[in-house]
Amino acid sequence: MPEVRSPYAGKRLSVGTHLALAAYWFGSNLLWGALLVVLLPKQIEDMEPTRRGEYLGLAFSLAAIVALVVPLIAGGVSDRCASRWGRRRPFILWGTLTTLAGLWGMLHFARQLTFWPFLGAYCVVQLGTNVATAAYSGIIPDLVPEDQRGTASGYMAFLSQVGTLTGALLSGPMAQAGRLEVAYLLVGCGLTLAMLATVLGVREIPLPYKPPRVTVLQHLRSLWIDPRKHPDFAWVWLTRALVMTGFYAVQPFVQYYLRDVIGVATPATTASEMLALILLGATASSFVGGALSDRIGRKKVVYLANGTIAAMALLLAFCHTLEQALAVGIVFGLGYGAYISVDWALGTDVLPSRKDAGKDMAVWHISMVLPQTIAPAGAGFLLGAFGTSPNLAAVTSMALDLVGRALGWLRWIDPGFGAILEYPPIAYGAVFTVAAFCLGLGAVLLRNVRGAR
Repeated sequence: MPEVRSPYAGKRLSVGTHLALAAYWFGSNLLWGALLVVLLPKQIEDMEPTRRGEYLGLAFSLAAIVALVVPLIAGGVSDRCASRWGRRRPFILWGTLTTLAGLWGMLHFARQLTFWPFLGAYCVVQLGTNVATAAYSGIIPDLVPEDQRGTASGYMAFLSQVGTLTGALLSGPMAQAGRLEVAYLLVGCGLTLAMLATVLGVREIPLPYKPPRVTVLQHLRSLWIDPRKHPDFAWVWLTRALVMTGFYAVQPFVQYYLRDVIGVATPATTASEMLALILLGATASSFVGGALSDRIGRKKVVYLANGTIAAMALLLAFCHTLEQALAVGIVFGLGYGAYISVDWALGTDVLPSRKDAGKDMAVWHISMVLPQTIAPAGAGFLLGAFGTSPNLAAVTSMALDLVGRALGWLRWIDPGFGAILEYPPIAYGAVFTVAAFCLGLGAVLLRNVRGAR
């Protein structure tokens, strides 16, 4: 590969440059804050009200397969892009346009209450956004001097939290009121503006010549990063995967938890408000965590952050009022913001090769995406495994829906009355306990990373 040059080498990055570098994270997280926290759970509940947990887990897991495969291709291809726009920005542009097309499809099929076409449109969104972010993930290792990556990661975390917060707060009331068109329009506009801020505000030095072609087999071989040669990368990958497993075991089901356990009347709106408090805490700690890690080291910040979010995930199992859940959420946000701000910097510190940053960051990105294919479906299985309310409707449903029961993890439903059977509190407690274990283990195993402070 040709030498990768940065126009910012040897310079102190300005606030404006940091904001331009991190702007697309705002747009991307605006999208996911709206979809994952509010719109996807609400729309699937409208389409499949009697099996909302199982179908939501299914949607998360199937669409995450797209997110698992696409970065491995797009990241490596962007490494070799010789466009005069640079290696990363063309992919950010075209990936965003694809995402916008998928959002239109989701809105269209949600109005028709057809689950499978809706899921297909959601997969198009996953395709577009992962093309964009796979290339975008190489921006910090490409352009930011090493001694400023913690600060850059802090800006990334800050704008990520603000984006998620904005997406959830904008879409929550709209979804509750049935104004889906407005919610999708706001998300699409926000994503587009963030894309323009990064594409037009970031400078890249194009590759001096187009690299030679590689075969599919050569590319597949290059994706393997030998953990014996790069043990620090392997351990950071594993610990991040554990943290994301814990996170995605809980996040998709917050709206249902608030309805079934806390008993709120407007779960979509309340979920967005709860997320807002969590992200306010995360935003407050993101700048501090990133800058502090440049001084005292990444690992110390991660130990404290992961320990905090693991404890808070466990405490959620014992919450019985909205006030208790919100208080736990705020503290969780403080720990999560600090973790995210350091997580990216730690990943860039242990990359095997800066020349192949797009490919290597795509492999590292799998540590976040792979848990999305496993954790939601696993959590849905665990929720359903605790049985149903002992009533006549459940017994009738058992007889009428015997074939579906062969899958072993679908909940009994009431086909006659269309009632939504609540998952019991002990089921959510089991999910939160497993999540806390994964989050804590992610901190413990980080001590095996030797090449980072």
